[in-house]
Amino acid sequence: MAGYDNNTNNADMLLAELDAEEGLLYEHLRMEVDKGQESIRIDKYLSEHLQHSSRNRIQKAADAGSIRVNGKPVKSNYKVRPLDVITLMLDQPRHDTSILPEEISLDIVYEDDQLMVIDKPAGMVVHPGVGNFTGTLVNAIAWHMRNNPDYDPNDPDVGLVHRIDKDTSGLLVVAKTPQAKTSLALQFFNKTTHRSYNALVWANFTDDSGRIEGNIARDPKDRLRMTVMPPDSEIGKPAVTHYRVMERFGYTTLVECILETGRTHQIRAHMRHIGHPLFADERYGGTEILRGERSSSYKAFIQNCMKLCPRQALHARTLGFIHPVSGKQMDFTSPMPTDMEQLLEKWRTFIKGTTRKETDD
Repeated sequence: MAGYDNNTNNADMLLAELDAEEGLLYEHLRMEVDKGQESIRIDKYLSEHLQHSSRNRIQKAADAGSIRVNGKPVKSNYKVRPLDVITLMLDQPRHDTSILPEEISLDIVYEDDQLMVIDKPAGMVVHPGVGNFTGTLVNAIAWHMRNNPDYDPNDPDVGLVHRIDKDTSGLLVVAKTPQAKTSLALQFFNKTTHRSYNALVWANFTDDSGRIEGNIARDPKDRLRMTVMPPDSEIGKPAVTHYRVMERFGYTTLVECILETGRTHQIRAHMRHIGHPLFADERYGGTEILRGERSSSYKAFIQNCMKLCPRQALHARTLGFIHPVSGKQMDFTSPMPTDMEQLLEKWRTFIKGTTRKETDD
């Protein structure tokens, strides 16, 4: 899917204002249907693919002639076909997505004139997008760099080199100069960076370590989720995750994940694929009680765990790369965030109580 196109500059906004006087429509969304998509109604398709739009709202947009396929308006019952180009046309210009500085505190682990390493808290969106135009990490970076005349937060040649999900905590590197951005991006592309994550996942592992390989692509049934495709499908992008068991809790396991590639939701999709969804990961089924007892006390225990850590239990713990100017190896480690540490302690206490009960019996 081509996804959202949110690039709007001042010239575009001016033209949009002039066009509005003549009653023209403006493109707010463009997406291409995957070649393997089954035939379903367009209102159902869009409701599954757009996070903040209900099916009723989509039907009203179709009735108003705002939804088009390959340039022509369609009704709600239109059946999407592979490679259809769907656009949403409205009578107002798109939201201006220029990145503006916002005074938001940052946990800066390291900084020099070329780059900085930030420890992002869970819950913070990295980059503005639909539903999150303000309060993001890049808005906070723009404020931090507001007195640097050479740093333009809207220039793609500087800024974030990689991203992590909103509800994932941990380390990110930001380039202050085009030279640093090019060097760091090449290191990520060539897989010479070092990144490890800590994740609490459902179920126990047979082995102490392993390797997960499988192409990752958008899930045709839920466009907000990624899935692992069959190796002969030629759909998606190659992805490899290495894991190592760090601590076992019987019904859950703390693992270290090392990325060989960096695909969207890679760890979340790979772990779900092998039957170990991340604990409390609602998008990938981790909020269900997948292992354990049927007792009311165990259910209450799990609910309390998810109150302590109400997000996928995933933390970007380490980050390593070569400095783009000095050539020195740079390695950083982020401590386990409070919510995950409390979650792990709760599981440790639970396991000790279970072991003690079995011994007494």
